[in-house]
Amino acid sequence: MAEVWNGPLRKLDDWRWIIPREYKKGMLVEGIIYASERMIQAIRKDQAPEQVANVACLPGIVGRSMAMPDIHWGYGFPIGGVAGTDVEEGGVISPGGVGFDINCGVRLLKTQLTEDDVKPYLEKLVTVLFRNIPSGVGSEGKISFSLQDLKKAMVEGAQFVIKKGFGFPHDGEYIEERGALRGADPEMVSAKAMERGKDQVGTLGSGNHFLEIEVVERVFRPDIAAVFGLFSRQVLIMIHTGSRGFGHQICTDYLEKMQSAMGRYGIKVPDRQLSCASFDSPEGQAYFAAMACAANFAWANRQLITHWVRESFEEVFGRSAHHLGIEVLYDVAHNIAKIEEHVVEGKKRKLCVHRKGATRAFGAGEEGVPEVYRQVGQPVLIPGDMGTGSYILVGTELAMQETFGSTCHGAGRMMSRSEADRVSRGRDIPSELLRKGILVIAESKATLREEIPEAYKDVGEVVKVVEEAGISKRVIYARPIAVIKG
Repeated sequence: MAEVWNGPLRKLDDWRWIIPREYKKGMLVEGIIYASERMIQAIRKDQAPEQVANVACLPGIVGRSMAMPDIHWGYGFPIGGVAGTDVEEGGVISPGGVGFDINCGVRLLKTQLTEDDVKPYLEKLVTVLFRNIPSGVGSEGKISFSLQDLKKAMVEGAQFVIKKGFGFPHDGEYIEERGALRGADPEMVSAKAMERGKDQVGTLGSGNHFLEIEVVERVFRPDIAAVFGLFSRQVLIMIHTGSRGFGHQICTDYLEKMQSAMGRYGIKVPDRQLSCASFDSPEGQAYFAAMACAANFAWANRQLITHWVRESFEEVFGRSAHHLGIEVLYDVAHNIAKIEEHVVEGKKRKLCVHRKGATRAFGAGEEGVPEVYRQVGQPVLIPGDMGTGSYILVGTELAMQETFGSTCHGAGRMMSRSEADRVSRGRDIPSELLRKGILVIAESKATLREEIPEAYKDVGEVVKVVEEAGISKRVIYARPIAVIKG
């Protein structure tokens, strides 16, 4: 059993808990954890708060070392961690602040279909989707990219596959960074990473990745829902996947390079998993360029899956995806580092914002929000576990002031995969979910055991924290009616 963390926490209000700078030698800023009183007791049960304090020691960090309510132990950074470093004042970039599955993220598709439209066809629809979208460990895509095409996808992201005919021309308007993070350089990517990635574009993968058919159950803010094109009992499709083995290999490659670079630059951190280098150093620039390639790979991946989804609906319903209204609502990353300008202590600063298991939540009027949503703010996509459903929220001005425009990314694990597998042995997970009205299909029964609903925090409680703290606001809740897992 994990050791309980007994460090100091000062309650700022009902939703914010401060780790003071005095707690640990080397902390340059405070730590802050967003959580309810009940959640903070569970959060203390592992060493994730210690990781919040460790991140506060990174050279160039400004503001606070932050953790969202879905916080749990991760590599270097906690999952749910957010940190901004001032790149013009020696701020570092750390692969541990992004994670292994670079640009693991969520895309939400909306339709003009209702639950009544889909229910009679649901079993057939799930079978066709499962056939058309490769999933599972080591899954390979339906198309194989040449090395030249793979390099183009690394630079152009979703835009590359849209131009090849896999998507609507306007899909890119509704993707963070329009689906292509600038600064990508394929020359900074190893041959091994390219080999791992070339056959995985357009694949769901395994673990907590999924494709889910959902129904809008509750509308909290009808005015904003209308701007997003959402309505009660509407059918949505949520896609959760990332850069697969490609991003994992890039992270692995650069962790080694950063660890040796720290010695050369005299950088000291309390945990070697926080290996880093100044953003402006050759190593920092190389990692960012490679990470951007992986981020763009992930957006290309989700774009291809979107295409397979549209084709599947067309096959089942006998109508075009245009006629069915299958449009991208939004696509957001939750494992990424980005260069953004934010006001810190009254001064606009150029930051490298690390979001690891955290998602962007830009408020109304921000340039990074698609023009059609700019009057209300950015859609925030928060999946729960496969038994409880998901929330769509909207970013806020307070998030821009307090969290570099960031919020939680999901429910957050409470059990390790091995523990979840152990406690669910002998159970029939598909039958349990079917009794709740959720049809589930998976490549592996082991994945279903590892992803049981009780392995995760209550996504409703997580969302309540970020709403009460004012860093994002609920727009709708959608319940699952079908889930595809790897």
